Amino acid sequence: MEGQKKVLSFPIGGAESAKYWLSMMNDLKSRGVRRVLIFCTDNLRGLDEAIKSCFPQSDHQKCIVHQIRNSVKHVSYKDLKEVSGVV
Repeated sequence: MEGQKKVLSFPIGGAESAKYWLSMMNDLKSRGVRRVLIFCTDNLRGLDEAIKSCFPQSDHQKCIVHQIRNSVKHVSYKDLKEVSGVV
């Protein structure tokens, strides 16, 4: 809350499954992480459940960039500027 930020993990590889995410959250706990204020993620399958399971008091915010990308992929290219508000 006082403005301190830390990268807690930067894993490379692995299959991004519900089991994998739960393993990642348990690894954080085993290394001493007791509380995470906010998780900001791309909301991959199983990630929300893993966060709730290991850090139930944490807020989970979906990354706005990923939300926008997922929304505009359904828009025709010719309408993209108008829909996205880009001038």
